[in-house]
Amino acid sequence: MKKVLLASAALIALTGAASAADLAARPYTKAPVAMASVYNWTGFYLGLMGGGAWEDANSPRMQGGFVGGTAGYNWQTGNVVFGVEADGAWADVSASAAATVPGFGVVTANSKTDALGTVRGRIGYAVNNVLFYGTGGYAWIDNKISLSALGVSISDSKFHSGWTVGAGVEAFIAPQWSIKGEYLYRSLGGENYFGGNLPSGTLNLHTVQFGVNYHFNGPVVAKY
Repeated sequence: MKKVLLASAALIALTGAASAADLAARPYTKAPVAMASVYNWTGFYLGLMGGGAWEDANSPRMQGGFVGGTAGYNWQTGNVVFGVEADGAWADVSASAAATVPGFGVVTANSKTDALGTVRGRIGYAVNNVLFYGTGGYAWIDNKISLSALGVSISDSKFHSGWTVGAGVEAFIAPQWSIKGEYLYRSLGGENYFGGNLPSGTLNLHTVQFGVNYHFNGPVVAKY
């Protein structure tokens, strides 16, 4: 009986050791791979923008600021981004001059642009969350010329149409928010004020504007 008990104890000890060895030999599991953020520029966006404008002319030249809104849509294929964008702004871009005219005394002339905007195409190259782009298309302004003499003032407003071209850079600073800065050259066709008695000639403007956009499609996607 003593031999049986000793043999049983030895068997139990061996079985326990084997079980312990099995428990210790757990398979190795890799840690999960960290996800990287990749920005997809495709989608609709709205934003606010503002900046400054000055006329491409000698003094007196129109200059001032503007503030308004932006709407657009992007399509991305690889690193290339295509887009369309429209903006409109309230403006205070003006210039004035005075001269002495026989029979009228001092005559003061003032030209003021109180609204401006564009409808443009964009094409750019995206480096993850940063987009470098060129842009061009249609431009417009609403301009008013006022004349004052002998205590009397008259004014006439005209809508000028033309073209614009420029470049800019835009960058995501949060999953759905981006900031941008761009330069535009705008060339607006001339109009005849006061029944054709005062032709304006072509009006050329330089503008620098900055903006912030909200992107509705949530452009951040995970990449392993």
